[in-house]
Amino acid sequence: MSASTYIHGVAMTPFGRHIGVQAPELAQQAIFGALEDAQADLSDIDAIYCSNVFGGMILGQVIVRDLGLKGIPVYNVENACASGATAVHLARHALMAGQYRRVLVFGIEQLTQLGGGTIPLQLNDDKTALYARSGMVLPAVYAMRGTRFIHEGRGTTADLAAIAVKNRFNGTLNPYAQQRSEVTAEQVLASRMVADPLTLLQCCPSQVDGAAALVLGTSPAAHHGKPVQILASIVQSGMAEEARDDILDAEITARAARLAYEAAGVSPADVGVVELHDAFTIAELLYYEALGLAAEGEGAALLGSGATKLGGRVPVNPSGGLLAKGHPLGATGVAQMVEVVWQLQGRAGGRQSGSPKIGLTQCTGGGIAGVDHAASSVHLLGI
Repeated sequence: MSASTYIHGVAMTPFGRHIGVQAPELAQQAIFGALEDAQADLSDIDAIYCSNVFGGMILGQVIVRDLGLKGIPVYNVENACASGATAVHLARHALMAGQYRRVLVFGIEQLTQLGGGTIPLQLNDDKTALYARSGMVLPAVYAMRGTRFIHEGRGTTADLAAIAVKNRFNGTLNPYAQQRSEVTAEQVLASRMVADPLTLLQCCPSQVDGAAALVLGTSPAAHHGKPVQILASIVQSGMAEEARDDILDAEITARAARLAYEAAGVSPADVGVVELHDAFTIAELLYYEALGLAAEGEGAALLGSGATKLGGRVPVNPSGGLLAKGHPLGATGVAQMVEVVWQLQGRAGGRQSGSPKIGLTQCTGGGIAGVDHAASSVHLLGI
């Protein structure tokens, strides 16, 4: 029988510009925070999983070199924006197989070191490199989705702006968020155009550093009163696209969500809180439908009903999401789980939304020619 997997402790650093702070120091802040939260010592850890995208080779070993951990396995995981979630997925499998009893998973990214601009597309693939040389960037990809969304009458520019208003308000309540300013719909729509119809305040910030960490184990930890179990962990890769494919159909996420619900034995109606990949406002509306929170074509109606606001039936991105909290790639998937654990255990402070029993995290990653994202992950956590 496979062992169950529990989250014993969580922590993250504030997301923002950590000028002059090196990756090991930033990551270690989250690592020691998660260990303290788990009431565990470094000597209790059997293996380490480090998720990162742009930090270079063997970053995990570099980060833990000075922690006195000698000889234990260190795994470095890169899967674009889904790196952190993928690291958790792999760690969970090792725990379920009985290979380890307790592991540490952390994600770290320092995007300020890239010098600004949009996140680079994959350049070791001829097709994607051609797209990049032609000027294709991820904001343009999502802008095309937004344009199609509006053209088909599934929503308006006001609906896109409302996502930014909601999530940026949530960010004002999160001391870990990079951007903590409340905005109005008028301010969102009047901000600088990035790729029509997406304005600046509808795009996640690209200059952000941060780290997040989890301690996972095979036995429930009762020191926070409510042990949090990983009910399902799914990672999927994209299907080959054809010319007739619908750019509004987030097939990879819908597939991952379906498998996660089946594995956990729950339905979308059971989910009480969600952290999803809102790198751009249109993404959140599309993922409402892909995750089964709304029927096809009803994403904007779900938003308009207030169900996804704090205090609503299923609050989405109470942390502020990528739009306000920030998106340090390797740390994002782990940080999403940190927020959901806090929500499930009633530790989210001023942004606590009810008493959810089941939470969902969703993260996609990888702009690559010919497929609907390179990777997508969905996790279900429960108490």
